[in-house]
Amino acid sequence: MAKKNSTKDTEQSLSLFGKIRAIFKNETIHFIVGLVLVIFSVYLLLAFSSFFFTGAADQSIIDSANSQELASVNNGVKNYAGSRGAQLANYLINDCFGISSFFILVFLAVAGLKLMRVRVVRLWKWFIGCSLLLIWFSVFFGFAFVEQYQDSFLYLGGMHGYNISRWLVSQVGTPGVWMILLVTAICFLIYLSARTVIWLRKLFSLSFLKRKQKEEEEKEEGETPEEFTDSWTAKGKKKPVPASEVAETDIKEDETPVEVPEPVEEPENEITLDLGGVTEKEPVKPSHGEVSMIIETPAPDPVPPVVEKPAVAEPSFEVETVEDEEYKGSEKEPYNPRLDLENYRFPSVDLMKHYDNAEPTIDMAEQNANKDKIINTLRSFGIEISTIKATVGPTVTLYEITPEQGVRISKIRGLEDDIALSLSALGIRIIAPIPGKGTIGIEVPNSNPKIVSGQSIIGSKKFQESTYDLPVALGKTITNEVFMVDLCKMPHMLVAGATGQGKSVGLNAIITSLLYKKHPAELKFVLVDPKKVEFSIYSVIEHHFLAKLPDGEDAIITDVTKVVQTLNSICVEMDTRYDLLKAAHVRNIKEYNEKFINRTLNPEKGHKFMPYIVVVIDEFGDLIMTAGKEVELPIARIAQLARAVGIHMIIATQRPTTNIITGTIKANFPARVAFRVSAMIDSRTILDRPGANQLIGRGDMLFLQGADPVRVQCAFIDTPEVAEITKFIAKQQGYPTAFYLPEYVGEDGGSDLGDVDMGRLDPLFEDAARLIVIHQQGSTSLIQRKFAIGYNRAGRLMDQLEKAGIVGPAQGSKAREVLCVDENDLQMRLNNLL
Repeated sequence: MAKKNSTKDTEQSLSLFGKIRAIFKNETIHFIVGLVLVIFSVYLLLAFSSFFFTGAADQSIIDSANSQELASVNNGVKNYAGSRGAQLANYLINDCFGISSFFILVFLAVAGLKLMRVRVVRLWKWFIGCSLLLIWFSVFFGFAFVEQYQDSFLYLGGMHGYNISRWLVSQVGTPGVWMILLVTAICFLIYLSARTVIWLRKLFSLSFLKRKQKEEEEKEEGETPEEFTDSWTAKGKKKPVPASEVAETDIKEDETPVEVPEPVEEPENEITLDLGGVTEKEPVKPSHGEVSMIIETPAPDPVPPVVEKPAVAEPSFEVETVEDEEYKGSEKEPYNPRLDLENYRFPSVDLMKHYDNAEPTIDMAEQNANKDKIINTLRSFGIEISTIKATVGPTVTLYEITPEQGVRISKIRGLEDDIALSLSALGIRIIAPIPGKGTIGIEVPNSNPKIVSGQSIIGSKKFQESTYDLPVALGKTITNEVFMVDLCKMPHMLVAGATGQGKSVGLNAIITSLLYKKHPAELKFVLVDPKKVEFSIYSVIEHHFLAKLPDGEDAIITDVTKVVQTLNSICVEMDTRYDLLKAAHVRNIKEYNEKFINRTLNPEKGHKFMPYIVVVIDEFGDLIMTAGKEVELPIARIAQLARAVGIHMIIATQRPTTNIITGTIKANFPARVAFRVSAMIDSRTILDRPGANQLIGRGDMLFLQGADPVRVQCAFIDTPEVAEITKFIAKQQGYPTAFYLPEYVGEDGGSDLGDVDMGRLDPLFEDAARLIVIHQQGSTSLIQRKFAIGYNRAGRLMDQLEKAGIVGPAQGSKAREVLCVDENDLQMRLNNLL
């Protein structure tokens, strides 16, 4: 009973702790606390400001009166903030830090705004900066105005500055205190901006050059003509430099590393099998010696003496230059899109699970047995082979055979089922011939397959050092090499396979690899999940990586009607981006972002940094069945046009039939991933060839982009691993909201103006009307931003404005036409309306 009671007490205490923790994490509580801090900082500002005018009159009252007298109504305090404000001002200014106490108000206001979800970056930097300025100015005023402490009611440095400055003077003297204040001020400026160092260097170098130039002028004035000739010879004539010195100088000045190709290693999982008896060929590893390169350059020719020619009068020549209309930003430093979340940390590889037995092992007994069975089966049909080599992969072993002269390849290809029968394998795949080699490949599943962990893929050197724009790590090939592709070059991907063969794990691998390499400012996801459970784990990173409609409640789209609106909204975003590319005179998003980063595009003209958008649709077949052409048309349009503006699509389906994967879809999705399917016709639907029906499942897949498919074992990233990664990202500071896609109004999407009740106008109706007229832009998003209201209320306001004749009807993705010319016209319409 005692144990049960203690268990109940522990559970109650844990639940109480959880409730308290939930209260402190509540955004409403944060907003209230932030509002209180802002109001308190304003109250202190009033008290401090009033103290400068009423402090002399209130000083005697505050020093002599007790708490009861100050609490009375007729206390005689003249401070605008009352007796408590006067006490606070007297304590913080005179007894503590002097007039530098205003920095306390600044930090309180900034902290309050941060809690109220106002975008304030680097709160810790505000705290450190305000604290350092508080102490520095207190010591400075206490040291510089020490005589003022005897005759005034106001101590500019406070007692803190007075006492610290007296102690410093006693230790290092008055000049030492000035030096300490100067050095600390310079250090603080360097802490605020590294450009301070550059400014100081320019300052010192400029003074040094001026002094040096003055000395040279004085020296030249005192030289004789003979001395001048000697100095000209010493300064102007160049001495020939040996070739070796020139080479060393060039190498030092140009420190570009020269890449020397490393010797190619044979994979350690390759073995050579003898036909009679099996002999293992040990891999030979060439030594990696350092390669030194000597660069010889010819010595420069001596400079010929300069012969002065008499000056000949030439006609004047002027070249008129046309100023480039390209925008030049006022700031010299390139734009950094990561500054909004500059403290963002990428997930570490330790968040993923490590498997001890992930590396493939070579079982010689199994390899010998398979080799003998392949040789005997082919020999029984009259086919002789000269060599056979095995390459062991994580789940499949590739046997490369070289047939004797005169053997037809089609004859070997027709023995696929016979070889599978003799090997007792789940299914084999014959590659006849292997592209780029004069051999025939037979892929045989291993009896003891290994797991390809996500940690081994994400943590590999190839992935970590990748320079792809959108790197996608899928898994490992038969030769145990990491298989990576660039989503920007695909540019869209089709994933298909039967139920339970690894599609969801493959999508997790794609999304996870992008999360590990891209910053939230550079990438956004649009996740469509008709099953409602596959992508729900990614909902916690809504404020970092997800995009949605302005009126969308959930960032993970599950409703079919919302899917159609979202896809059409992405089409609007695509058209908008193409307009920006046209205005910037570039062809793709990479060139556009480079120009924007270099500040050659004017943000006031609508230019902005464009993040990549990756649309991932799971269970595409279900969408086609429920929405049909409404879904297929925007998908086809995005697939055809969106590559240049950085919008890429990944769609997955478990029904690879011709009515789901239509010709339009196949034509615009050149990169295809096929997991195991049950029938050859399904494989032909996905890959236009057989092969997917011969896979062994559990992540075994074929990747096709171009001529020949590549067999890959997909990386296994389990749901708990994804949860750890998303939790790590969600704990960090994110954007205030998700990335909002533009609003889309269809042909029949507008509301019926007959249903708008003009007798119950919104309280913001007049303000919204004046805002629209002043800006001459009929945009719902403008009303949302200026009044901080939701999409639905802004839409109702726009409907009322349309019925009142202030704005015109909706024009798709374009802003509405404003029918009022100025505020006088607007006032006349409002008077007639009321």
